[in-house]
Amino acid sequence: NVDQLSHAMLRTHWLEDTDLADPATLARLAESVGMAPQPLLDAALSAEIQAIYQTNTDEAIERSVFGSPTYFVDGDMFYGQDRLEMVERALRQPYAPSRTA
Repeated sequence: NVDQLSHAMLRTHWLEDTDLADPATLARLAESVGMAPQPLLDAALSAEIQAIYQTNTDEAIERSVFGSPTYFVDGDMFYGQDRLEMVERALRQPYAPSRTA
């Protein structure tokens, strides 16, 4: 169910530009994949998860992330769902370090 939920979340984020921080949206998506929404909402709104969210937000700002989805592989930033093939390639065959003269 978690795999189905993550796909539903990404699909609705990319195609419908939904606010994934909205509890009603999360509840609707959980129900759409057969999950009970309340445990998901309780976890998402917990102090522990909110602290992780803030840490990730701070890191994104520090790394100049400007949109979603953004992926980092060995320090290289890839932005956008249309870059997933590049992310896959970087994971399989890392880029060689730049050589300067």
